[in-house]
Amino acid sequence: MRLPRLVPPRPAPPAPAAPGEILAEAEDVRVRLGGRPVLDGVDVTVRAGQVLALVGPNGAGKSTLLGALAADLPAAGGTVRVHGRPVADWSPAELALRRAVLPQSAALSFPFAVEEVVRMGRAPYAGTPSADEDDTVVAEAMARTEVSAFAGRPFSALSGGERARVALARVLAQRAPVLLLDEPTAALDLRHQELVLRLCRERARAGDAVVVVLHDLGLAAAYADRAAVLRAGRVAADGTPGEVFRADLLSEVYDQPVEVLPHPRTGAVLVTPRRDP
Repeated sequence: MRLPRLVPPRPAPPAPAAPGEILAEAEDVRVRLGGRPVLDGVDVTVRAGQVLALVGPNGAGKSTLLGALAADLPAAGGTVRVHGRPVADWSPAELALRRAVLPQSAALSFPFAVEEVVRMGRAPYAGTPSADEDDTVVAEAMARTEVSAFAGRPFSALSGGERARVALARVLAQRAPVLLLDEPTAALDLRHQELVLRLCRERARAGDAVVVVLHDLGLAAAYADRAAVLRAGRVAADGTPGEVFRADLLSEVYDQPVEVLPHPRTGAVLVTPRRDP
């Protein structure tokens, strides 16, 4: 007599986090790529209700740190935790309910339509009661990122900026409480850069924890609650933009003289290269 095959239950999404609760953290994390140390003893915390910007020059380790937090890159030392547990203790299905990742580039080998790409973000909920919300969640994510108008177009036919917004819509549709976004504004025009960072702030206000790699220090100052300044695989400073965006520190980290000024209307921090007449 053949016994019925037992199917393990689908993992459940995590309970809503309290404001300020640590949802992801790196503790003394070291990462080597190609035999070269890229991160060397990095500590960061990612809290519910906050936007954390990772900034620093090229090669500082920003994307590597994001990959370690996502459990996409193994740490050679130290510990990465998501929702209080080492990332290795979560199954892929459990991780997919806890963190969503936007890589630097979005490439697909098959001619998926835009709506199909966004719907991929709902894969963690297949076979669960939450799957009943798929259509609503997908439509909302597409509307928020302003890609609804080309829902039926092939993803491969889009411009770089359009692809970036579709990829962000997929991340939003995943409804994970930790969002890890690698240079989400790199291919975008001014209007859509602001749109994406406003969405980050909205998700943080709703209780999510958002980590975003940015090169534009002005955007980081305007939208991030905290900024971690990386240099040569280490954290040179971690705090509010007002605390860490100092002319002396940034000039040293970027090897480029900068000025830090208050916005004439709002008083917010403005960072600009120092250009002599």
